[in-house]
Amino acid sequence: MFLKLFRRKADFSDTDYLSEYRRTGNLTELGELYERHMDMVFAVCFRYLRDEDDAKDAVMQVFEQLIEELKTSEVRNFKSWLHSVTRNHCLMQLRAKRVVVGDEGLFDHEAYETFVVQTPETDATLETQLSDLGDCLQTLAVEQRKSVELFYFQQLCYQQIAEQTGFALTKVKSYLQNGKRNLKLCMEGKQHG
Repeated sequence: MFLKLFRRKADFSDTDYLSEYRRTGNLTELGELYERHMDMVFAVCFRYLRDEDDAKDAVMQVFEQLIEELKTSEVRNFKSWLHSVTRNHCLMQLRAKRVVVGDEGLFDHEAYETFVVQTPETDATLETQLSDLGDCLQTLAVEQRKSVELFYFQQLCYQQIAEQTGFALTKVKSYLQNGKRNLKLCMEGKQHG
């Protein structure tokens, strides 16, 4: 019986663990799922936080965050969703430490992880930049805004955006391209205006 249970767990997919956790609320299921991806979580945390102890703390904080979020979040691809949650957690920690998100790499998808730079900016400057970004997002057409938010902030691929929004795949690409251009123009206008 024990070997059968052990063998069954070894064959569990991420989706199986996630379903089991949601069904039972058993933290052991979530822990086993999280352990599969802990190296990736640590690597992302270390890349952003640049300190081993801070990265280790963040790994534990992300796990604690998952306990609640997975009860309500719709997750199709756990690994990519976890990567996004981890990245966002680290960005919030950096923001709290007066780290500024530089805009030069913000829209370069290939280098989206490199847009975090430490500068001696003030909290007021950071708040202004974040406020401007929020204002500019609101100026986009609804389709552009949804596409940009899902692509850059939730790290969904074109196909996932199309499935989630009902937009045609070719339209998603167009909305992203136009939304990115319009957002960049708006941000530049706010900086120079």
